[in-house]
Amino acid sequence: MCHRIQPLLLSELYEALEALRASGRARVPAREPGVVVPDAYPGTKLPLFIPTQQGSLEAAELTWGFDAPPNASSKLVFNTRIETALSQARAGRGLWSEAILNGRCLVPVRSFYESWTRTPPRRGAQVRFNYPGHQVFLLAGIWQGDRCSIVTTEPNASVAPTHSRMPLVLAPGESSIWLGPDFAGLADRSRIMLDATPDA
Repeated sequence: MCHRIQPLLLSELYEALEALRASGRARVPAREPGVVVPDAYPGTKLPLFIPTQQGSLEAAELTWGFDAPPNASSKLVFNTRIETALSQARAGRGLWSEAILNGRCLVPVRSFYESWTRTPPRRGAQVRFNYPGHQVFLLAGIWQGDRCSIVTTEPNASVAPTHSRMPLVLAPGESSIWLGPDFAGLADRSRIMLDATPDA
């Protein structure tokens, strides 16, 4: 269950979009030394990319987490199981049915964290995951109104020793697939290898 990520600044997303318009590549400039960006948690604002009706991207900052249904054990639902969302979309009802069909978005991050749920070394210990060769990578997300959620799927070989779920990490070139009609095929993340580092 992803509940901690290292996000980008909203200003960095604007700069990436400017680079995309100028060169066709969304490059994030190097941060100035000393700039500290707090980790994002459910309930905080999360900078992300939303597709426009014209087919371009725009930067936005939404609250991470949907209001939970009545009688739920928590106030926010901040992860979306892709299997559940697809089932709800087929049924035409449910918390995620509209957002998974018409509200898919891209969440740029520098890393994400998972808590140990399988043979943990200590209670509350977390593992940081990075995408080798990429200072910034994209997580699949959904949004509706002023709220967003991170889409999760079955863990791959990198995450499975730590946790039973993982965010749906997008490989280079897959952002257009996630935003397009064939997004369901991205549920299998077995080909993506991530670096895992126990959080000190």
